[in-house]
Amino acid sequence: MITIAHPPIVSQAEWFEARQQLLAREKALTMEYDAINAQRRRLPMVKIDKNYEFEGPAGKQSLAELFEGRRQLIVYHFMFDPEWDKGCPGCTGMVNALGDLSMLNDRDTTYLLISRAPLEKLEAYKAELDWNVPWYSSFGSDFNYDFHVTLDEAVVPLQYNFRNKDDLQKRKDEEPWFQQGESHGLSVFFRIDDQVYHTYSAYARGVEGLTDAYSLLDCTPYGRQESFEDSPEGWPQKPTYGA
Repeated sequence: MITIAHPPIVSQAEWFEARQQLLAREKALTMEYDAINAQRRRLPMVKIDKNYEFEGPAGKQSLAELFEGRRQLIVYHFMFDPEWDKGCPGCTGMVNALGDLSMLNDRDTTYLLISRAPLEKLEAYKAELDWNVPWYSSFGSDFNYDFHVTLDEAVVPLQYNFRNKDDLQKRKDEEPWFQQGESHGLSVFFRIDDQVYHTYSAYARGVEGLTDAYSLLDCTPYGRQESFEDSPEGWPQKPTYGA
């Protein structure tokens, strides 16, 4: 007889009691998550002074143009080195897991991918996987380096996931991949007229659950824009269960 690992088998009453205990912790976690999101919406932002240029299907575009006229921009930094012929398998899985993101546009937010590989490689890989997510190349610009998803000390000081070189060196035996080369992350930007500001970035495991519209909106200054949220005065909001 094959032994299969499984949860303990109990009565319905015992299961119900255990589930109530877990529910209390789940509710506490939800409340903490709401509090963290409220703090995130109050983060300050940094003015972007550098003129980054990206290559897309319509040609060269500035960072401000990537917003497509919307107020907020979410960028997933997809690992794709210029020398590679295919994108990172982990980042590929991340994009494959994306749900319906149409809600983002309804909330004045644009989502797209940016990689350092040339556009022709991105377009070929996108066609192979039958993706429709907008994807731009930052090849030849400092964008990936400045947002610490391409690690090269010859260009910018070493930093990843808000750890400096000394911190990363201490972890090099367990995380050697954060010393050089391509890494993944997510960055959020906010636009006032033609001026762009950086509001938020996340890296490593901080990105792994950001595949649905709600979790992505939670990363933005305006959040879900619903009345249940604790947001600063003047933030756009509508009734959570309104029509």
